[in-house]
Amino acid sequence: MAYTRKDVSTLTAAERKRFVKALLEVKRRGEYDEFVRMHIDFYVSDGEDGLRTAHMAPSFLPWHRRFLLDLERALRKVDDSVTVPYWDWTRDRTAKSAPWTADLLGGNGRPGDRQVTTGPFAYGAGHWTIRENITDEDFLTRDLGRARDPIDLPTKDELEWAMKDPAYDTAPWDSTVTRGFRNKLEGWGTGRGSVSWRNHNRVHRWVGGVMLGGASVNDPVFWLHHAFIDLVWYRWQKRHAQHRYLPAGQPELGDRQRGRIVARGEKLPPWDVTPDQLEDVSSIYRYA
Repeated sequence: MAYTRKDVSTLTAAERKRFVKALLEVKRRGEYDEFVRMHIDFYVSDGEDGLRTAHMAPSFLPWHRRFLLDLERALRKVDDSVTVPYWDWTRDRTAKSAPWTADLLGGNGRPGDRQVTTGPFAYGAGHWTIRENITDEDFLTRDLGRARDPIDLPTKDELEWAMKDPAYDTAPWDSTVTRGFRNKLEGWGTGRGSVSWRNHNRVHRWVGGVMLGGASVNDPVFWLHHAFIDLVWYRWQKRHAQHRYLPAGQPELGDRQRGRIVARGEKLPPWDVTPDQLEDVSSIYRYA
């Protein structure tokens, strides 16, 4: 029977407590750091050689869908009532709203080193030491809204700009494409600075701290953010039911992207699953 993922702002006090407790237990067991390490390993940009699966490629959405499922399965082994909630950043848009509360993810980082000092994931609480990182910090950091150079979270209109595109993705299947739902949602835009960060990418920039770069999984908000991204994909699928994951097959011989992206029926590393198999997850979970 399918379980339900809820809007984080609707969780009861008991649901918040159980979610946090399960996350901390997965961290205590050492499993959480394996998720961080995996995301670092698969964060390959389109400026690098080789296969891209997690970012800057069509498989951005199915890769993170499966990644979320793996984390959720780990949580549910601890407590089978727990699911990953989603953070709708088009509605909960301030550093004081959910999920930035003391009983959930804690608040912003302090001035100076941006260390998070409130909530269950604060370094001082003793349960959340950063062990897999691209910097030397062993504490969680955030810079909500970017104090020195403020930016806003994406709006409903900016999300709708991505949602209304009927094509899932287009050639050359990377961060430079200007058409297609996938990159409009992932958010690699043109221009410099904040104007080039859209939707998914802008949220990472707005949170700041460890949410910048491949080690972003170190902040538990990563999962709430990507649960919402997954919900947006689910909604896009419902709206454009006749359109599917693209490309259906590999680019032609001689195309620079041949062998560097995952086609619909090909295995999606590091799992033995294809994007095709991840398009319909209605038998596993649904969204409230």
